[in-house]
Amino acid sequence: MLILLLSLPMFSSSPWKVLSAGSVSDTTGTTIQETESRLNLSELPLTETLRETRPSISWRITGGKIFWSLVLFVIVGVLFKYLTILMEAIAERWTNLRLMIKRAIPVIRITGWTLVIYIIIFNIIAPPIETLFAVTASAGIAIGFASQDVLKNIFGGIMILFDRPFQVGDKILVGTYYGEVIRIGLRSVRIVTPDDSVVTIPNSEIGNQSVSNANNGEFYCQVVAEFFLPPDIDLIQLKKISRRAAAVSQYVYLNKPIVIIMKNEIYEGRSLLKVRLKAYVFDLRYEFLFGSEMTETVISELLNRGMITAEDMALVSRSA
Repeated sequence: MLILLLSLPMFSSSPWKVLSAGSVSDTTGTTIQETESRLNLSELPLTETLRETRPSISWRITGGKIFWSLVLFVIVGVLFKYLTILMEAIAERWTNLRLMIKRAIPVIRITGWTLVIYIIIFNIIAPPIETLFAVTASAGIAIGFASQDVLKNIFGGIMILFDRPFQVGDKILVGTYYGEVIRIGLRSVRIVTPDDSVVTIPNSEIGNQSVSNANNGEFYCQVVAEFFLPPDIDLIQLKKISRRAAAVSQYVYLNKPIVIIMKNEIYEGRSLLKVRLKAYVFDLRYEFLFGSEMTETVISELLNRGMITAEDMALVSRSA
């Protein structure tokens, strides 16, 4: 009996205890059967273990989601196309609103497409946030390596819209191309040259070089008419004729000054008088007509008054 009593504390400190017939539990409350089941699970192959423990994903891309996304893309694309045509027609009809309306077109287009993409992702496809983050990260890495130039152009287009070095309707000089901006997109800028040619310039190139803006958002811009004359001409009469030629033009903008600059230059050993007549045209679309008219009026008046001769002009043209 004494031996039995002495052995009781040792038995009570054992980590196992009898719950019922055929069931033994440790001090944490876990049965031997549960422990064996865990051990058996850990002994399974890795693929079987992953298959048993992977979470269930209820979301998936269906054909209906793809269909309605494409339908929305097509509808919005057609809507923006005809909206742009309508706004450009209104801008050409009301000249005083032309620049304001045309400058609103790229903002409306980019804002609209951003809203469409948001609706498609979060309302139509509606992936879980974890899936969205995973896909975005993977796509970002792939796109970053595969289309670096495209991303540069997109960021360049966004910076043009925010920084606004020029706007639709401005006359700009980019590299060797000069013309009116007719469109600002996410990928490129389109300008129409004086020869009526449309030039497409990637936004990344515009961001890496200087851009000259002739009118900076205004309707008027400065026009310079240049001509070479003999150095012995009457300068006082020349100034009067030049100023009058600019002031009486139908294209002149008289709220800005008319400036005449003269400079003596040497061409092939012959001294020539270079005259620069600067005036402002009331609408930048008449820039070249205004410059041509000023040059024609000045030369014609000088010839009619006998201040120069045809031989002088021929000699000057050969020297210049």
